[in-house]
Order: sequence, then C-alpha cells, then structure tokens
Amino acid sequence: MDGTTDGVHAAAVTAEGFGLKGPRGWAFRGVDIDAGPGSLIALEGPSGSGRTCLLLALTGRMRATEGHACVGDFRLPKQLAAVRRISGLGPVPGVTDLDPALTVAEHLHERALLERRFGGPLRGLLRPREERRQETRRRVDTALAAAGLDMESLPKGRRTSVRDLERLEVLRLSVALALIGEPRVLGVDDADLKLSDSERAEAWGLLRSLTESGTTVVAVCSEAPEGAVVVRTGARDEETGREEPGTDDDKETADALAEAGRA
Repeated sequence: MDGTTDGVHAAAVTAEGFGLKGPRGWAFRGVDIDAGPGSLIALEGPSGSGRTCLLLALTGRMRATEGHACVGDFRLPKQLAAVRRISGLGPVPGVTDLDPALTVAEHLHERALLERRFGGPLRGLLRPREERRQETRRRVDTALAAAGLDMESLPKGRRTSVRDLERLEVLRLSVALALIGEPRVLGVDDADLKLSDSERAEAWGLLRSLTESGTTVVAVCSEAPEGAVVVRTGARDEETGREEPGTDDDKETADALAEAGRA
C-alpha cells in the first residue's frame, strides 16, 4: 500500500526473513520489517553488522539471498530494477561519494542533467527546451528547500567546494541531489556518524521532515531516534537470543559497495 502527501507518493516497506549471504558469511539475516508509507526506518547496529548492505538491498542495489521484501508494489529480490527506479540514495560511502573538488552548483547541475537524460520517460526529451529547463529548475529548487540547504549561507555561495562544507551541509547536499529524482524511498547511510548532539538532532529533524512531506526514509545509524521504525542488524545467536555482528569483513563489504555503485 502506498501513501500520498503533498502530491508525492511514499512507499511502504515490508520484509520477512530477509537475508544476504556472501562468500564469507551472512551480511544480514532474518530481517523483518513492517513500515507504512512515509515511515522513518532506522537500521540500527554497530559498524560491520550489515547495516549498509541491508540499506542497499532495500533500495534495489544488492540482491538478497534469503526471504523477501516489498517496496511499494515491487517485490525483492525479483524486481530490483523497479525498486531502483522508485528509490534514491543520499550519502553512502563508496557508492554516492561527492567529488571534493567540485562546487555545490556543479554537483547540482550534473545531477540535474543525469536526471533529465535518464530519470524520466523518453518522450520527456521531446518537450520544448525552455519547458525542460523550467522543470529542471523546479526540481532543483524543491530538492534544496526540502533538504534545508541555503545556498546563500555557504562560504562562497553556489561556488563553495564540497571540501569546504561542514558534515551536516554535506548530508543536506547529498539528500538534495537524491531528491532531484523525486524518489518514493530515500536511503541514507551513517546518518548520525561524527555529529554532535545538536547536529544529530538536526539531521534526524531533516529526515523526519522528508517523511512528513511524502518520502519514506531508510537510514543507517548507531542509535535510532524516538518514534522511528527500528530494525536492528546483526546475526542472532540461537542459544543466547542476543544479536551478534554480521560476519562480512571489510573486503567483502567494499566489493559489495563497488558492485552497488555500478547498479
């Protein structure tokens, strides 16, 4: 079932016995999710517990090997391409890294061009040029407003390089770039990494505002915020019943991220 808020369709996310096993063991296993459209889904767990792999699997960038999930009307792992079309990725190290030498404006321009060329139906390319420009401008302005990124407040405005941005500003830019594609589900990795308490509250406030405006958000974190749909990662010990970190090592995770970047 899907929900609509302000004209944007958020997608429900469900999973049952969802798991992914690689050559070196399980990245995640036995994941159950029941989140309605417009939910804030927090993938909570320690580093190395398969959180990022689960994020990529739920957004159609990695193929699960056990169980199933549904994102909107599409079923995983069978309909990976369809899920990719309705989902977007904010910051995910190794997959959506920003170029530190490029400016904010250059990143936005590049993403807008890619979205215009590949993000819509072919007939969209046949519309008058000015109409296409206005649509691109609308998408960029809407994405920036939703991400709370004020271009004029940056050190050099639109010409500010990524290397000169604060971590929270990088998060906002990455989210804005993903929102240009108007996704129904947005994935964000390391949502609370290296943030102060006030910055963490601001980051969660941003992601929660996106859910309120009609986008389901799936965010990797070390500690879930209050009110989120919490999914804890890590293999469960059958004898103790306690969660244990996944068995994927750094190389396997790096290989998986590289493969996701090509998806």
